[in-house]
Amino acid sequence: MVRFPLSILSLALSTSVYAQQPSNDLERIIVTGSRVVENIDEVPASVTVITREQIEAQLKVSPELQNLLEVLVPGMAPSTNSSSNTGQTLRGRAPLVMIDGVPQSTPLRNGSLGVRTLDPSVIERIEVIKGATSVYGNGAAGGVINYITKRPHSDNGAKISVDVSSRFSAVRADESLGGRLEASINGRQDAFSYLATVSVEENGVQRDAEGDILGLQYGLSDVETHNYFTKLGYDFDNEKSLSITYNYYKSQQKTDLADVFGNVNTGEKSYAIHVPQEQQKQGLPQGPSGNTNIMLKYTDSEIFKATALTFDLYAQDIENVFFFSPNLANPSEGYEGGQSIITSEKKGLRATFNTLFDLENTEATLIYGVDILNDVTSQPLVDGRVWVPEMDMSNFAGFLQSKWVVNNHYVLKAGVRHEDIDLKVDDYRTLKLCRSETQCSVPIDVRGDTLNYTATTYNIGLKYNAYEAFSPFVSYSQGADISDIGRLLRTATVNDIALIQTEASVIDNYEVGFTSVIDKLRVEGSLYRSTSELGTTNSFDPTTGVYMPVRAPQEIWGYELLADYRFNKAWRTTLTYAYVEGKNTADDIYLGARQISPPKATANVQWQPTPNTSVGLSALYVGDRERFEANDAGDYVGDQAPIDDYLVLNMSGQHRFTDQLKGFVGIENLLNRDYYPARAQAYTYGGYNIKGLGTTITAGINYQF
Repeated sequence: MVRFPLSILSLALSTSVYAQQPSNDLERIIVTGSRVVENIDEVPASVTVITREQIEAQLKVSPELQNLLEVLVPGMAPSTNSSSNTGQTLRGRAPLVMIDGVPQSTPLRNGSLGVRTLDPSVIERIEVIKGATSVYGNGAAGGVINYITKRPHSDNGAKISVDVSSRFSAVRADESLGGRLEASINGRQDAFSYLATVSVEENGVQRDAEGDILGLQYGLSDVETHNYFTKLGYDFDNEKSLSITYNYYKSQQKTDLADVFGNVNTGEKSYAIHVPQEQQKQGLPQGPSGNTNIMLKYTDSEIFKATALTFDLYAQDIENVFFFSPNLANPSEGYEGGQSIITSEKKGLRATFNTLFDLENTEATLIYGVDILNDVTSQPLVDGRVWVPEMDMSNFAGFLQSKWVVNNHYVLKAGVRHEDIDLKVDDYRTLKLCRSETQCSVPIDVRGDTLNYTATTYNIGLKYNAYEAFSPFVSYSQGADISDIGRLLRTATVNDIALIQTEASVIDNYEVGFTSVIDKLRVEGSLYRSTSELGTTNSFDPTTGVYMPVRAPQEIWGYELLADYRFNKAWRTTLTYAYVEGKNTADDIYLGARQISPPKATANVQWQPTPNTSVGLSALYVGDRERFEANDAGDYVGDQAPIDDYLVLNMSGQHRFTDQLKGFVGIENLLNRDYYPARAQAYTYGGYNIKGLGTTITAGINYQF
């Protein structure tokens, strides 16, 4: 493996910020897309920063991060109303989900469960970097969602906070009552700081607008969630500090329900009912059986002249358990179905240096360093069969980014990152999977090997900041992606891994946009185009009954708009609109709903009649998308069914009774709209056509002492 010195490094990002905040607060927002703290005005591309205040307001309506992201992030596909973020892409591509920069996604075998990997109570803010980027390595084809966890307060002494809340269906309350308890303590004693949070949540059944229990395919009915978070810090002096963070997250469905499967083509919904034990879901409870993260961070703001160092060591271990599926059957060997588990262990370190130069009329910054990551991922079945063999990836990367601020008006960012990846896979045999006695895949003995990938990616961005009324930017960024190699391995039709089309895909992202601030109005817009040499879509093989990966060049394009207006101290509104479309350019056909979402618009109105009382109303509109024709039998297949538009309203409010006590309430689907979410309409796979949540109420109190 070729090793590169510290001087070879990556570009950072550029970014236009959709930070739905008052205009006069924007200069105080910082982002870490470039791996260091930056002023928001110095990022020429698209980033959404979601603050703690926004998180708390949205979580009064729903505790699910998927729902929060669909409302607050232009370019994020609509939520799936489930534990899975399959189809909830970012600008038509899969994002890399991280906690404090530590990858939570499993890109080598993407199970699309990365969005829901920690409890929102520990999140200080969320930074969403849109467009392909190599800043954090493999898996960021669509960008990055980085959950930044809370830090201890700087004041001496301790602060304790307790939240108690309940959630239930307003359509039919029986069995729907759920409860949540959250407790935290944080503080500082001289140079030592500490923060610890425990949250426990138990859902009742979830009901649609007709009062029926939502289907169990990645469902959230009867889910028990536990999250334990600790962050300890020590300041050696004003320049040097050390912190260690531990987070454990577990969320599993334990239920006596079973599915009644519907059919997208006939218009019959899937839902769940109580059944005798022998008819209940087989296998282990679905969901993450444990997601453990340990992070050690050392910072020195002056390791040598005008240079800061951030050094991170981290480890992550996760097991995501999927539902029992009859599609994993092999009747000849006595298997009526199967249940898979994606396991992933990551260990890594990052060293980032930041050197400042003060030149004539120019402030220059160099950001450089190295990343080392080992990721071991596999997808076995609970019964002992191996669906995806163990993939052992070693990744070494060097990066360099430069930023030049000229006359306080021009911001130029440019950089490079070099990746060197070894992926080791031992000999394995593909599984024989049967949809019926006569419709089975053919198992293949595949010879393993060590695959090597090298890629050098570049980024450049320019922003002009002379006028608040119009601040334009333009950017170009690349990402190298070997995501979901596991999907390719498990459906191999050749006897040598070297013959499988596992090449890395280089994604080119082009973007132009602007920010305008005129008095109380802030307007932002961006237009983007993303191309890749090799994407991965699915094609159904009617002979074997298996969806086979299709690797073909792709082009994705779209635009996003945001307007934020503060009428006065009491009233404020934010409007967004996002459009994305994409094609397989080799065959000139549109991409399905697994990647491309329909148009999306959101509206948020906030009213604060008194300093102690606030009320919020939000609307989510999802438009039509009808790009595909039915087959000769009149049925749609795969992820290509038509999507009809729908509108959902949510409402929230809170009141502070004393300095220590406040109460809150949230109403999801205020008008009890009877609808199918976008994915439920487009996916024809069994069990996905589950209706959206009916009117659901959350109410609770918070006490601090």
